[in-house]
Amino acid sequence: MKKRPKAFAMDRRKFLASGGGGILAAAIPGAALASATGSSANSPVPLVTSMMANDSAAQNPGASANAAKPRKIPIGVFDPVYADLSMDAMLDTVVALGLEAMEIGTGGYPDNKHCPLDELVADPAKARAWQKKFTDRNLQVATLSCHGNPIHPDPKHAAKDADTFRKTVLLAEMLGVKVIVGFSGCPGGAPGDTQPNWITYRWPPEYAQAMDWQWKEKVVPYWKEAAKFAREHGVHRLALEMHPNFVVYNPRTLMRLREAVGEEIGANNDLSHLFWQGCDPVEVIHFLGKQGAIFHAHMKDTVFFPENMNKYGVLNFSFEANDLALASETFRAVGYGHSASLWKSVIKAYMDVGYQGILSIENEDPILPGPVGVERAAYVLKNVRNEILGA
Repeated sequence: MKKRPKAFAMDRRKFLASGGGGILAAAIPGAALASATGSSANSPVPLVTSMMANDSAAQNPGASANAAKPRKIPIGVFDPVYADLSMDAMLDTVVALGLEAMEIGTGGYPDNKHCPLDELVADPAKARAWQKKFTDRNLQVATLSCHGNPIHPDPKHAAKDADTFRKTVLLAEMLGVKVIVGFSGCPGGAPGDTQPNWITYRWPPEYAQAMDWQWKEKVVPYWKEAAKFAREHGVHRLALEMHPNFVVYNPRTLMRLREAVGEEIGANNDLSHLFWQGCDPVEVIHFLGKQGAIFHAHMKDTVFFPENMNKYGVLNFSFEANDLALASETFRAVGYGHSASLWKSVIKAYMDVGYQGILSIENEDPILPGPVGVERAAYVLKNVRNEILGA
């Protein structure tokens, strides 16, 4: 872990990170960073159990006493966080955490450290042997993920990512995996562009023209063909992560693509990207879930630093610990940006809409190293799930 910048040595944060401020640090988003950085990598999760002591009826006042018992949604992890581990070491680590499922990268930006895609697609016997490593440990391969940009204006880049998508579909067909996760991609803004052009605002008029060209000429045609290919191979759930710098970045753009292409298009509902856009997580889950449009869910948190957000706005995201002194927000492990009670309401919302996927921990926390962040997130998620289920 990188050393915390001296700019963080603020009196308020020092207090919240001290023994008397743990509960406040967990409850105040801007103080969550100090709460996390004030403890060692091996220390227990900061007092999340005190935040979980919420009465179930108070959390869900409209629930019927006779309602059917909610589904126990499996908790899993996205494997790039264990890129430095061998396949067997990774699986043993995941089992030791008490997790039940996995999301496995097959290529694209997160790469495919534990899935030799070309080799498995070429040999069904090897693919089955690969899957058996999971089933022997009672782990489900729930999703295959190829987060790339198949509509990149660089033809070589686009072709590589499109090929990875097609091979991922073929592997999913072999293994009986029903969900493929990825990005919508982003093209250039006009013919001849060499780099993607992410457009979110339709003025001045040339930006509206460029956005319309992107969707008509690049986005919708590619995804219609991709959805057709997936459908022909028994895959009907393409979970696109609503992510900045791609054309699908919020629920509205997701539904726009779904309406244009078909019901194979749905969400990888990664709330970490929606928090900073001002979305209410429970409202998003209800909105998309009632339309059957949530196929996958990344479990990742976002923390806000109000003193910077008030000055710089939300378009001031940082990824590195050394940059956080001036950041408006950054990613955190589940429970380190928003309270456990908020995450309890999130999990309850997924159960309420009948979500059939998994809760996949993705850790990109710049303060807690990858495996440590996974462990902390798993602790919070298992506890809130148990509370909801009455376990």
